[in-house]
Amino acid sequence: QLAGLPQGLHLCWLFSEASVREEKQSVKEFVVAEECTPCPSFQAKTIPECGSTGYDEKITCSSSKRNEFKSCRSALMEQHLFWKFEGAVVGVALVSACLVIILQRQLDRKALEKVRKQIESI
Repeated sequence: QLAGLPQGLHLCWLFSEASVREEKQSVKEFVVAEECTPCPSFQAKTIPECGSTGYDEKITCSSSKRNEFKSCRSALMEQHLFWKFEGAVVGVALVSACLVIILQRQLDRKALEKVRKQIESI
């Protein structure tokens, strides 16, 4: 939530084709009309906002009263990404622990063999 804006009121970034070329942007206020939802498969290909995250939300710009879509990140998607990351970290930790155990056993065997050879030479 941005300071100074009422609850549910956000900033609307409108890009016209000319303003994108000139890298100028206008800031307008907007209200979220529909919360963040997954894009249907046909929308994911036709609406560019769905392409990056697979989720979009419908917004209404306060000044123009025009409905637009903007990309958003869903809490459910974030939760799935978090658990995938946690699983990968645990997997890497387990593989690393196994490698450490195997290498430690090899070093122990080599040390015991060296001690055994020294004792035999006496």
